[in-house]
Amino acid sequence: MKKFGKVVAVMMTAVMLLSGCGGTTGTSTENGTSSGLPAKVVVGTNAEFPPFEYMDDNGQPDGFDMALIKEVGKRAGFEVEIKNMDFDALLMSMSTGGIDMVIAGMTATEEKEKQVDFSDPYFDAKQVIIVKQDNNEIKTFDDLSGKKVAVQQGTTGDLSVTEGDPTCVVNGVDVKRMNKGADAVVDLINGGVDAVVIDLLPAKEFVEAHPDDIKIVEDNAVVEHYAIAMPKGSDELKKAVNDALASIKEDGTLDQLKEQYDATETVNK
Repeated sequence: MKKFGKVVAVMMTAVMLLSGCGGTTGTSTENGTSSGLPAKVVVGTNAEFPPFEYMDDNGQPDGFDMALIKEVGKRAGFEVEIKNMDFDALLMSMSTGGIDMVIAGMTATEEKEKQVDFSDPYFDAKQVIIVKQDNNEIKTFDDLSGKKVAVQQGTTGDLSVTEGDPTCVVNGVDVKRMNKGADAVVDLINGGVDAVVIDLLPAKEFVEAHPDDIKIVEDNAVVEHYAIAMPKGSDELKKAVNDALASIKEDGTLDQLKEQYDATETVNK
């Protein structure tokens, strides 16, 4: 269902103006499920990351991740309520009980695993660089040294160019952090930065919306894995989520959702 070009174009136009089937594993009870899981799980996301999460024409969160977590809830036996917020606020909100779970194209890293429990991976991704169409100087991450680079704050793209972070791949970058990936891309188009570092599939959506202005620079970035985050010690919830994910993968539903939401881009492992 090819609808993200329109979604991204509308989202970025607004920014421009502002800037110038398996069964369930538990049955519901009044306060939870017969397996001890909650009857409802509040799931945090950041709906600025198409095709994984974005706001549909009715102002509701949609995308591959949204469809996936609803299917997980259906099979695990709990209702899913989606709560949209800034990406860098997600883990803090979960730690204070504001939300119960996070699905937001979030990469499972060793650093994050010190704070949260992650499900089994459900998607492979990698970082790429977006530059203006007439930029022939930047071709690899090494070329970003000494350049001004916009990123979405708190994402893997941010960490990959943040000197001192264990996952940093290049030093000497002047990092400009934005709340939304679309803001970063608009800043690039307007000449405020030299490049944007972001995940491959969102990058493709942004470039599709502005093909005359920007392009993707491919690079041999390390493959990363998206997973669902839960509070530390969520053993029962984690098992239910992993069981549901295994079922979704095994019966082909995961591949169907990837096809439906144009999330089928493969990466070199």
